[in-house]
Amino acid sequence: MTLVAADAVTAETPARTRPVLADLWVPLLLYVGTRIVQLLFIAWLAPAGGPSIRSRLLAWDGDWFMRVATQGYPHTYSYDASGQMVGNGLAFFPAYPLLIRGLWKLGVPADIAALSISWLAGAVAAVLLYLLGTELVDRRVGLVLTALFLAQPMSVVFSMGYSEALFSALVIGMFYAAYRRAFLVAGVLGLGAALTRPTGLAAAVGLAVAAVLAMRAGTVPGWRAATGALVALAGVPAYLLWVAARVGDLNAWFTIQTAGWGTTFDWGRSTWNFLVTAIHQGNGWVQVSVALILLAAVVATLFAVRRAWPPIVVYGLLALVLVVGQAGYYHSKPRLLLPVLLTLLPAAYAAAKARPATVTLGVVGYSVFGLWYGAYMITVWTYTI
Repeated sequence: MTLVAADAVTAETPARTRPVLADLWVPLLLYVGTRIVQLLFIAWLAPAGGPSIRSRLLAWDGDWFMRVATQGYPHTYSYDASGQMVGNGLAFFPAYPLLIRGLWKLGVPADIAALSISWLAGAVAAVLLYLLGTELVDRRVGLVLTALFLAQPMSVVFSMGYSEALFSALVIGMFYAAYRRAFLVAGVLGLGAALTRPTGLAAAVGLAVAAVLAMRAGTVPGWRAATGALVALAGVPAYLLWVAARVGDLNAWFTIQTAGWGTTFDWGRSTWNFLVTAIHQGNGWVQVSVALILLAAVVATLFAVRRAWPPIVVYGLLALVLVVGQAGYYHSKPRLLLPVLLTLLPAAYAAAKARPATVTLGVVGYSVFGLWYGAYMITVWTYTI
């Protein structure tokens, strides 16, 4: 059992049985269950007298998204009292804050809107991943893949005012639509993903690969496949150019990212230095754990590449390169790995062959650790994620 189907998927209509709607309670139950356990861990770990659970779920990037939603984007660079350039809202792609703004305009408080959108998107992502995994392989792999996705270290952001849940739902929906050869739908979803996070460009390239495979096999009108891919590919450049025009500097978005969060693409030099430091002289268990998570993601990707559906391979590799290749806060990298998907496939493949009791034990153990880890990072850990 594999997620391959490279030629088969493009040469003929997928023959695997589609999941029936009655099955969808399974991923929804997984989503609700993991969110409840996550909240229980947060309540248990949160120091007495500290910020409320609600405040923790809206911290850091959540505050930025709500600020953009209610105040709009600035028109230029921002500076502190000493004249030093700092980050501002233009660093955050518009889809998620626009959705928050839409509900806020209807009278829903911005914090409730931010959390509601994230929770709903997380549930949609779970259902779509179950559907995609089931059609590509079988229900067992779809189920395990969904469970691993929802319980990853830092999957806590699926319950927070962050954009990862929305981005994941759009990317997974895009690939599911492309697999069913609904390329115009896939293009719209890919555009949404590209306007949610910069990694949407990697997703759009993955969709372009799916379009090329479909056109070569002659299983879909070429104009539909090409249009879908081009629509998705336009998203990230469109926002970057909009920011450039607004500020009056072609490099504006990158300048803001670097000034506010130290995010630059250095081809992995910073990540390599971090890994060497963490393994040789780790400064605390969080630093070491992040290093191990990164190494595990790279190894898992290498195992997955030869077996996965090519569009997902291309997207996953590019997304992983963007995470590993950029400088920035090292403790944010497990969060940035969440939507990569490719890193989870080897475990899902193994589950297809293992005994049910072994699979259950492994998934439960992984889930407990992953859900606890995320709760720890927003309660005990004092830095941004």
